[in-house]
Amino acid sequence: NKPHFRVADMTLLESAEVPRIGVGEASIPSIRHVLATIGIDEIEFLMRVDGTYKHAIKYVDLLDGRGESYYHAFGRRRLKPIYRSAEQWLRSDRSLPFSETVSAQPVLCENCIGPHPYPGDGPAPPFAYAFHMNALKFADYLCEIATARGVTHYLDTMTDVDIDDRGMIRSVKTSGGLQIQGDLFIDCTGFAALLIEKQLDVDWIDCSQWLLNDRAVTIQVPYETNYPGYVRPNTLATAVSSGWIWEIPLQTRRAWGYVFSSAYRNDDDAERELRAHIGSFADSCAARFVPFRVGYRARSWVKNCVAMGLAAGFVEPLESTGLYLSDLATVLLAEHFPYHDDMAPLAYRFNRIVADRFLEIVDFINLHYCLTRRDDTDYWREIRQPKRMHDRVGARLEFWRSKPPSFSDFEDASFPGELNSPLHSGGLP
Repeated sequence: NKPHFRVADMTLLESAEVPRIGVGEASIPSIRHVLATIGIDEIEFLMRVDGTYKHAIKYVDLLDGRGESYYHAFGRRRLKPIYRSAEQWLRSDRSLPFSETVSAQPVLCENCIGPHPYPGDGPAPPFAYAFHMNALKFADYLCEIATARGVTHYLDTMTDVDIDDRGMIRSVKTSGGLQIQGDLFIDCTGFAALLIEKQLDVDWIDCSQWLLNDRAVTIQVPYETNYPGYVRPNTLATAVSSGWIWEIPLQTRRAWGYVFSSAYRNDDDAERELRAHIGSFADSCAARFVPFRVGYRARSWVKNCVAMGLAAGFVEPLESTGLYLSDLATVLLAEHFPYHDDMAPLAYRFNRIVADRFLEIVDFINLHYCLTRRDDTDYWREIRQPKRMHDRVGARLEFWRSKPPSFSDFEDASFPGELNSPLHSGGLP
């Protein structure tokens, strides 16, 4: 039997009364696949979102707190089918950081060189790279593209949900008097999870035992008079007393944020620590606090509702995976789109892939903390407790005593169109 394909009519309901988070300003190379799929020109994208290039993430003070650093570069040299770079580095005198033996990107970052030459200077090197961006401008740009292609867009606020006797969502009602019916509903209502949790009562799986941070304070500092005339082609993550501070360069500003644990730092102290880290540049800039919880839905697709973004889950952005998880869910839904009423087989496979990917990323972030030797504050001493290491991470570390890490050690498959998944693209020393 041939599948029956139908044209899907799409409606976007966006509330002007609910503030947008807009913190996720760094990405990983999968974003390029998404842009290509949509048909967005890279230069146009950079201009519309105040974007800059990103080769890597540089980590400072995460291992021992005494000024050491290392890069997680997106691209690596792999000339042979069997990957032996880690083994060869372990046998060397280790005078050169591992990341510099497998990628040119750490050196490019140190010299503020992006992945593309000036126009007319020849083709760009074959690096895996990503972008920094103004996430709110990116959302507006995508909305503009979607509506131009036929998506109906309402600026209104959902007030009620109509559920039929099968437990399926039949329609949503708005404060403006609309009743929007549909066959499939995508819940992008953030941590509020107005459909997947409030209506369908899907459980949240908490991961705070292994990732302690639950708040962030952010400050945006303009470039005009505050920084020299360069933009780093990497994200910077610096470990501090009760978490870590990000620094993300955009075209017009530098974005700073302190991801911390409220059990070890109150809001006032966290803001003071962030301002002290930035310096006097931030004195006139407002701070904004963002609470969050780390975890994921037991099922992202239930009945005729698919949760995406923060409604589906969140892992602290130490590896810039927030936008990636939304990318992943969007691509998966396109591949598993229900052109018929029997959604259960599609939902089962979708949920399996999304849950596996969340678990891999939770383990990956947990691994960063498990390798630290810091013990200078109560926060870091707590992180080093055995109960803060997930059993899966402990098993892998034990396994890696017998062999260096390699691609086959991870269940996570590469994102479509990319040679590098978030877990494979760089690596810890």
